[in-house]
Amino acid sequence: MASEVAPTPRFFVLEDDVRGAHDTQFDTVEPDNLGDAPHCPRCGDPIGMRTWLPPYRVELELYGQSLGDFVDGPGGNSFLISERMAEAFRTEGLTGLLGFHPVEVVRVRRKHKGPKPGAAPRYFAVTVCFGRGAVDEGRSRLRRAVAVTCPECRNPGRDSIHGFTLESGIWQGEDIFRPRGLQGRILVSERFAELVKQHGLTNMKLIPTEEFIWDPLRLGPPTDTHAGPT
Repeated sequence: MASEVAPTPRFFVLEDDVRGAHDTQFDTVEPDNLGDAPHCPRCGDPIGMRTWLPPYRVELELYGQSLGDFVDGPGGNSFLISERMAEAFRTEGLTGLLGFHPVEVVRVRRKHKGPKPGAAPRYFAVTVCFGRGAVDEGRSRLRRAVAVTCPECRNPGRDSIHGFTLESGIWQGEDIFRPRGLQGRILVSERFAELVKQHGLTNMKLIPTEEFIWDPLRLGPPTDTHAGPT
């Protein structure tokens, strides 16, 4: 009897739900302390923005009707999650978030017309781990301005993304992570997607990686499935 083949894991790009019912952003409040940026351990190039250091003091900006569980902000290295999201993440045993530093909410500002915001929930500042999962250049539709030179970070600039996939067999099971080759994006597992659904967590969009499009210059998809010029 032939052995069953394990299903290929699916991944989703995590983004905040801009213009949604729980659209919330944050800005840091002085003193705004920053540490060094993360760098590739092999080539030494930066693979992220400078890290946010304590004290973690923020001003929330409410664009939707009520505050969200996921809140993005400046820099892109750290974001906020509500206490109920933190508890759900830990209770379900998910992995990939780091920090969980309590945040002081100094002020909530409503940016559009709507009801007065209620009391802010407790928030935590978290960062996302850099995973071993890597973009499969041969099976993804990427336009790159420069060919990949470092086999570790695989991180030269890119002009557009028209769907991508990860190499099989090297993902180490993180439920939320930054993949090699696209460290500026946050990927989540099917378990994370199920957590969001089961707990009704807000202000998150989960886009299947094969459907994700980023094309600010409107270049269109590449003419073949290989990444950029050779």
